Amino acid sequence: METKTTLAIIGGSGLYSMPGLQDTHEYAMDTPFGKPSAPIVVGMLENQSVAFLARHGVGHHISPTEINYRANIYALKSLGAERIVSISACGSLREDYAPGHIVIPDQIFDYTCKRERSFFGAGLVAHIDVADPFCKDLSKQAYAAVKQTHATVHQGGTFITVEGPRFSTKAESNAFRAWGMSIIGMTASPEAFLAREAEICYTTMAHVTDYDVWHVSAAPVTMDMVIQTLNKNMLVVQAAIQNLTKILAAKRDCNCENALASALATDPAVIPAEASQKLDLLAKKYLN
Repeated sequence: METKTTLAIIGGSGLYSMPGLQDTHEYAMDTPFGKPSAPIVVGMLENQSVAFLARHGVGHHISPTEINYRANIYALKSLGAERIVSISACGSLREDYAPGHIVIPDQIFDYTCKRERSFFGAGLVAHIDVADPFCKDLSKQAYAAVKQTHATVHQGGTFITVEGPRFSTKAESNAFRAWGMSIIGMTASPEAFLAREAEICYTTMAHVTDYDVWHVSAAPVTMDMVIQTLNKNMLVVQAAIQNLTKILAAKRDCNCENALASALATDPAVIPAEASQKLDLLAKKYLN
């Protein structure tokens, strides 16, 4: 690749391009897991190389279930990404996390059922540690970056990922609240888990667009509501990402880059050549 980047932004609903990127190059990539959602745009922002990927494709034509999460993460890894910031729309399951607020969650509850959750298998087994699925170090820096915009931002909370593409029923929404969930969306899983397998730091700037359907005094969530709130928050997103590029530490202060060190279970002598080749980018340093 001509350009190597360490910071990647994955844009969700309402964010299909990254304003402010200069000297951009577009990479239409392929991976052992298929094609990513869209060409990856790499450019300079505040003197730092940044990659941008539209999670749902340009024009939002890919549903949450249909997203090729493995190809997206693999492609960003192949470009040198060491840190990923996900921009996601979410519904709030808490009164104090109001529409227009931003949440930097610290936990995930995976309630999806139709997605490929791992790069590994077919002869090479890995059991990755995701007790803390978001990188604490990157999350702390993302929180500080949003705080500088003077937007209302919350640190912490559990992000439940539902399969979608439909929104919740009232019974489901109230059950999730009873379970202690904080926000709800459709794309955090398996994206965060795949990033950990790829030894990439991962955090989310989750933009609260609505109160899901549990709130008796608020209108039930609609796609128009989601887009309108996200559009209002786009300036905050852009400013927060610019702030992050300025304060991002030069070196990672976490163990994400060594996440596979104790995760691989298969004797290298019995790994099929095809599996070894397919996962070379991720596991080579541990298999040689």
